[in-house]
Amino acid sequence: MRFQIQAGSPVPASLQLYSQISFAIASRFYPPGHRLPSTRQLAMQTNLHRNTVSKVYRQLEAHGIVEAVAGSGIYVRCQTTSSLNNQSDGHGATDMGPGPEPMEEVEGSINSLLRCGLTLQEAQRQLTAEINWRINCGTQLLVTTPQEDFGAAHLMARELMDLPAPVTALPLENLEGHLAALGQAGKKATVATSRYFLKPVGEVARAHKMRCLALDLAPLTHELNLVGQLRAGSCVGLVSLSPGILRAAELILQAQRGQDLLVMTAVVDLDNPHQERNQLLNLCRASGKLLCDQPSHAVVQATIRQHRSQMVRVPTLHCISHYLRPETVDVLSKEMGLGKGTP
Repeated sequence: MRFQIQAGSPVPASLQLYSQISFAIASRFYPPGHRLPSTRQLAMQTNLHRNTVSKVYRQLEAHGIVEAVAGSGIYVRCQTTSSLNNQSDGHGATDMGPGPEPMEEVEGSINSLLRCGLTLQEAQRQLTAEINWRINCGTQLLVTTPQEDFGAAHLMARELMDLPAPVTALPLENLEGHLAALGQAGKKATVATSRYFLKPVGEVARAHKMRCLALDLAPLTHELNLVGQLRAGSCVGLVSLSPGILRAAELILQAQRGQDLLVMTAVVDLDNPHQERNQLLNLCRASGKLLCDQPSHAVVQATIRQHRSQMVRVPTLHCISHYLRPETVDVLSKEMGLGKGTP
């Protein structure tokens, strides 16, 4: 993946690069454990100073998205625990990638426990406790993001509603109290969020011995290609429940197209049907191409129908099919012990 920086953009170069790398990780273009380009490589690719690239990597590391390995490089942070002995304490999220055959994994895990000094009976108790803890945590799913981007939690929860377990969206600011109440009632839950917010969410879940799993965002490759084919001077509108994804998408499009494309954004709040719609109306009037997420689609269509007579032209509307990478729903379902998930 090539990162592009627009030198004339009012957005700082470091923020442009941060947004592009974090989106590449959140959409799993760079999966957990992947070694990122060196600061020298990124500096040459983007024409930025190595100090600027280093600053971006430090910010990503501070937010728990990447980790620096001395003498090796910068890697996408693996959301795995250090050992089976610690997992029942609610440590972090796991990443289920392709690996050895199941029996090889079982034998390897048992051998590791034996090397730690456990007897077979103790290893059995450890494994049984871990499995039971995961099953208990799979009885309900809490999807969370900070309040300022709570629309993202709604988007994720919407695509997880077909899982055979209750799904609830709640702000990160309310997660501490909610998990405390569950713990007092002797209940467990799995907490899920996007990789953007995994570090703060994981810290809260870990404190209450609940499970925390990361959700991967859809790469939006088709949508980026659509925008990439627009003529210079075109206006593209972006509409979503999530202000965070709008900010990231706007920065990525600016990096790709620079000043030859006008990008307008509007946030839809489904919890406030009487919200001010002037921004959305202006976007519909100005845009030639308009991209929106599934929940926003009906709102955008209603706005266009209501004000069609005031529009010189009706924008071409493209509805994004998934906010989450489809595979991540299947992985989450397996992680929670719910089967194979939804297609």
